[in-house]
Amino acid sequence: MSNKKVHLVLGSGGARGIAHIAVIEELEKAGYEIIEVIGCSMGAVVGGIYAAGHLPEYKEWITGVSRKGVFDLLDFTFTKQGFLKGEKLFAKHIEVTGNESIEEFKIPFTAVATDMRHHEEVHFKSGDLYKALRASVSTPGFFVPVVEEGRVLVDGGVLNPLPINLVDKEEDAIIVAVNLNGRTDPKYDKEPEPDKLEEMQKWFDKMLPDSMKSTRKNKVKAELPAEEDSFSLIELMDSSFSFTQDRLTELIIEMYQPDHLIEIPRNACGVFDFDQGKRVYDIGREACKEVIG
Repeated sequence: MSNKKVHLVLGSGGARGIAHIAVIEELEKAGYEIIEVIGCSMGAVVGGIYAAGHLPEYKEWITGVSRKGVFDLLDFTFTKQGFLKGEKLFAKHIEVTGNESIEEFKIPFTAVATDMRHHEEVHFKSGDLYKALRASVSTPGFFVPVVEEGRVLVDGGVLNPLPINLVDKEEDAIIVAVNLNGRTDPKYDKEPEPDKLEEMQKWFDKMLPDSMKSTRKNKVKAELPAEEDSFSLIELMDSSFSFTQDRLTELIIEMYQPDHLIEIPRNACGVFDFDQGKRVYDIGREACKEVIG
């Protein structure tokens, strides 16, 4: 990596996005100048907060969140569009960094979301940072979408989980992309344990009428082999979205090859495992060092 100017593309992947913080820090330590940040979902969150100049305080908070703290930030609701409002989560973000306008950033920044009504990507390059981030992270089925100006906005990963194609590359710069959905690494395998998805499933089950619970349970048992009986609705939603993101990411990397690709294994942590921030940060640091030397 001889060129010192970097267009940085940060992909989606939930809590694995904490690794983005380490990548940014390692690039700067090595003397690279980040001249643009383009992010999707959690990549937009970290990239936007970095471009706004608040990464140190955000890092301090996000790497210190406990398991209980994560769940406390999930403001559940029960609507046909999703079961997380996201208001408590982003109120905390604003508390940490303050209100910010994208057009005022010294580093150009783009957050990617998806407009479900018009079937197209939406690129936030100006306006309220947290409105852009709230739209970019709205995983369908989980978060209630952002509805504004005739648009229904959800996670940018629906169409573009690693938006390398949006870079307008300068001649003397390189493109560094961070994929949070890399191949699984056996060293990160662990024994199954209750996680945030299970906690959400329990909450979801409590909200259902008794008649619906029994009907749903019996239907699952009738349709699935015994060993697959525990594959919950929440897990199906998460896995389906993840598989689609994986395939899209592979195609994007193939079509728009970055100069350098940093990959975080998918099994480094779960999507909602923000209580593992310090460990994921270390994984990101090592993955970046392997690429930049």
